Amino acid sequence: MLTILGFGMVITFMVLIMTRRLSPMVALIAVPILFAVVGGFGGHAVGVMMLDGIKTLAPTGVMLMFAILYFAVMIDAGLFDPIVRRILRLVGGDPLKVLVGTAILAATVSLDGDGSTTYMITIASMLPLYRRLGMNPLSLTCVAMLASGVMNLTPWGGPLARAASALHVDPADVFLHMLPAMAVGVAGVVGLAYVLGRAERRRLGVLRLSDTPAAALAKSEHAPAMGSSTQGGSDCTCRPVGEDFSGDSAIDDAALLPTDPALRRPRLLLFNAGLTAALMAALVLQFLPMPILFMVGLAVALVVNYPKVDDQRERLAEHAKNVIAVVALIFAAGIFTGILSGTGMVGAMSKSFLALIPDAWGPHLAGITAIASMPFTFFISNDAFYYGVLPIVTEAANSYGISDAEMARASLLGQPVHLLSPLVPSTYLLVGLAGVDFGDHQRFALKWAVAICVLMTVAALATGAFPAVAS
Repeated sequence: MLTILGFGMVITFMVLIMTRRLSPMVALIAVPILFAVVGGFGGHAVGVMMLDGIKTLAPTGVMLMFAILYFAVMIDAGLFDPIVRRILRLVGGDPLKVLVGTAILAATVSLDGDGSTTYMITIASMLPLYRRLGMNPLSLTCVAMLASGVMNLTPWGGPLARAASALHVDPADVFLHMLPAMAVGVAGVVGLAYVLGRAERRRLGVLRLSDTPAAALAKSEHAPAMGSSTQGGSDCTCRPVGEDFSGDSAIDDAALLPTDPALRRPRLLLFNAGLTAALMAALVLQFLPMPILFMVGLAVALVVNYPKVDDQRERLAEHAKNVIAVVALIFAAGIFTGILSGTGMVGAMSKSFLALIPDAWGPHLAGITAIASMPFTFFISNDAFYYGVLPIVTEAANSYGISDAEMARASLLGQPVHLLSPLVPSTYLLVGLAGVDFGDHQRFALKWAVAICVLMTVAALATGAFPAVAS
C-alpha cells in the first residue's frame, strides 16, 4: 500500500508540474497532503511530519535567502562592472577572444546562482559585439548557458539546494567535494569557447575596432545582426580583415552595463571585492555555518554600500520577489519530503525499486545516477527529479554503502543538459534576449552540454566525490 501511494504521489506530482496544472510550490504542498489523507494518516500525525520536514530544511532556506540578497546587492553596487569593462576592452575584434571573454564573464556573474541575472548581464554586455563582428549568436547562448550550468552548482544555486534538502544533507558537504569537478567544468567551457572562437575566427577573420570597443558598438545595438544564422558555420557577409570601424560614433561603456548607474558604488569596489573574497574563504574553511556567513555578509554590504535606511529597504524590496519564490519552494519541499519520509513511503518505494535492480548494478548506482541525471532532468523538472526520483534511488544506494551526500553530488552532474530543457524558464529568456530560435539553440548546444557533463563526471569520479563502485 505504501509503495503504491508513494509512487502514485511522485507520478502525480511530476505530471501536475510538467503539464503546468499546478506550480511547483502548490504541488509540493497539496499533493503529499492529499496522498497522506488517502493513506489514512491522521491530521495531527501529518502535521508533525510536515513540521519536521520544514524544520529540517530551515537552514537551507535561510542560507538561500541571504545568499541571493547578498549577490544581488553586489551586482547593484557594481562589483562586476570592472570585469565587464575589462573584457570589452580586451577582446577587441577577435572572435576567439570574444567567445573566451563570454565564458569568463558568464562564469563570474553566475556566482549569484541566478541564471536569469547571468543571461541578462552577459547578453546585454556581449551581444552588441557579436552583432558588430557578424558572429553566430548561437555560440553566445551556448557558452553562456553552459557556464551558468556549471557555476549554478553552488550551495545557493537551485540544484544543489534541492538535492541537499531532498536528502537532508549539509549543502557544504556536497559543495566542497564538487569544487574540483566544477573547476574542470569551467575549464571545459572555456576550452569550448576557444574551439568555437577559432571556428569563428577562420570564418570572419580578426577585425580591428577602435581602442574602446564601446565606441565601435554605438550603431550595432539597433542594427540587424550581420550574417546572423541559426547554425554555426553558416555563410555570412563578412567584413574584410583589418577593416577599421573607428569612424563610428562613441558611446559610454556604461551603456553596455545593465546596473543602474545611481546604485553603483565605484569607490567601494575594493571593499566589496575583499568582502566577497573573505566570505568565500570563510565558506570554504567552514568558519561559521553558511546561513550565518551570508546573514553577516549581507548586513555589512548593506550598511557600507547603502547607509541610508530607505536605500536599504529599497534594495531588499527590489529583490524580494526572486527571494520569496526560491525560499517558498524550499519550505514547501519540506512538506513533501516530511510526508514522504514520515509515512514510510520512501522506505517502501526503495525496497520495490531495489528489487528491480540487478545485483550487479547496485554498487554502481552513484555513477548510474550521474549519467541518468542528464535525460531525467531534461524530460522532467529539477523539482520532480530531486524531490521525486532522487530520494528513492538514494534509499536503494544506501544498502550498498553509498552515502546520501555522494548521491547528491552525483545527481548534480546533469545540470548543463538540464538547462536545454523546455521546462526551464530562464532558457527562454536567454534565447529571447539573443534573438535566436529555441530549437536551433538546443540542436547547437546539446552535444556540447553532454560533453561538459561527461567531463565533470569523470573529474568527480577521479577526485572521489562519489565512488565508481561501492566498496
